[in-house]
Amino acid sequence: MKMNMDSLVVAVLLVLLPLSFFTFVHGEIPTTLDGPFKPVTVPLDTSFRGNAVDLPDSDPRVQRIVKGFEPEQISVSLSATHDSVWISWITGEFQIGDNITPLDPENVASVVVYGRYEHPMTNQSTGYSLVYNQLYELEGLQNYTSGIIHHVRLTGLMPNTLYQYQCGDPSIPAMSNVSYFQTMPVSGPESYPSRIAVVGDLGLTYNTTSTVDHLLINHPNLLLLVGDVSYANLYFTNGTAEGCFHEQTYQPRWDYWGRYIQPLVSKVPVMVVEGDHEIEKQAGNQMFAAYNSRFAFPSEESGSSSSLFYSFNAGGIHFVMLGAYTSYDKSGDQYNWLELDLANVDRNVTPWLVAAWHPPWYSTYTAHYREAECMRIELEDILYKYGVDIVFNGHVHAYERSNRVYNYTLDPCGPVYITVGDGGNSEMMEIAHADDPGNCPQPYTIPGENMVVFCAFNFTSGPAAGKFCWDEQPEYSAYRESSFGHGLLEVRNETHALWTWHRNRDLYNHAGDQIYIVRQPDICPVRPMVHKQ
Repeated sequence: MKMNMDSLVVAVLLVLLPLSFFTFVHGEIPTTLDGPFKPVTVPLDTSFRGNAVDLPDSDPRVQRIVKGFEPEQISVSLSATHDSVWISWITGEFQIGDNITPLDPENVASVVVYGRYEHPMTNQSTGYSLVYNQLYELEGLQNYTSGIIHHVRLTGLMPNTLYQYQCGDPSIPAMSNVSYFQTMPVSGPESYPSRIAVVGDLGLTYNTTSTVDHLLINHPNLLLLVGDVSYANLYFTNGTAEGCFHEQTYQPRWDYWGRYIQPLVSKVPVMVVEGDHEIEKQAGNQMFAAYNSRFAFPSEESGSSSSLFYSFNAGGIHFVMLGAYTSYDKSGDQYNWLELDLANVDRNVTPWLVAAWHPPWYSTYTAHYREAECMRIELEDILYKYGVDIVFNGHVHAYERSNRVYNYTLDPCGPVYITVGDGGNSEMMEIAHADDPGNCPQPYTIPGENMVVFCAFNFTSGPAAGKFCWDEQPEYSAYRESSFGHGLLEVRNETHALWTWHRNRDLYNHAGDQIYIVRQPDICPVRPMVHKQ
């Protein structure tokens, strides 16, 4: 079913409505100034576990409906600043089997025509295209080659402006229908996106569809996806589901995911950071092929050498997206890039500093407990030194929000850590807590297969001194709940941001957890920026 133009524009303009139109929370909303809060665990609701079953390839939402080289899997992502975005799409059909011949990207042009809403689309930009392969050395495994993936960067855009666009190759002709996106506001202390949706570990299940339906009702104008996207690596190459982590993947699940999510991300910019399910090892020890190829990243624009870590501005917010599955040592490229990036953040222009990566440092669930301790040891000091306000993570399939914390100690200048790995994937939700009797894992069983170095040992100080786990919910854990959902961040000004977490099982206008996160630059001074050479 196609929406007419008026309906599309109304849907886009709904982004401008205040969230209070959609959300009602009983009682006064607390602020982090009221904390630290006594830890809260919401009892498990065993009557609702959702439907953690993947959408089948017969579902109309994942099937290919375009013809020839018409664009599909269209998405928008941000560049480093408000005046530029990336448009991405795929043309042609993937191939899978023993004998595959990659498509030639040179045969199809990468063109976007665009203009401001209610103005002629007289602007045109061209980009580049590629195909990627997922190849296996073992006999009997099916190889994959993608359709032609296109990335076009639009520049010179006006801030906070609604644009219309078409993508494709006009010479064939094979152009998409008209779609719309809104640019970010110009960076400044009083200039912020209306609503930023945050979700992790999304997958492509019936739970996923519930999460996305709820998310759409709240009309975000930016989407952060903190890792674990399609879960293609839970399948064998013949398309049968194994349901556990292994060395094979069924790459068409990426195409299914791209088709399903297009109605959202062709209008709302999406910014992705890699999770462990994006590693996807293949022949020649190659990794991250689908992740690196299917998404556009502002890596070059933000001075990064890799799509696994980068930064961007969204109004008065500076985001740093960090890689947990690449080197983060103090002598490595990522650390050096991060230090330079943070040193050049002007907090008079972007007062808010938000970081995101996949595995959490401050999760109290048994699953992945202290798994990313090596990363925390390497990077926590620099994030604290430069005054990161909020950290978003996924990986653990549940919801948890911390009090302000630094080095496992309550600290009014530490970030608020929020785990939102509850997007709806097929691996089910996490329900066991490491502090519950009998649930504390053995230390040397902690590193996952993608965290090969061991850094987590017994605590040496504090209430858990001499132990690997706390005996009760740690004081740094303010709120935790096992339920699928998504979060919304609304930065109101240079000191106050409203965080709201929505459960899938609730009505659309109900908040499960809500708090104002308050910056205190007067008591938590940040390092002054260092001007770039």
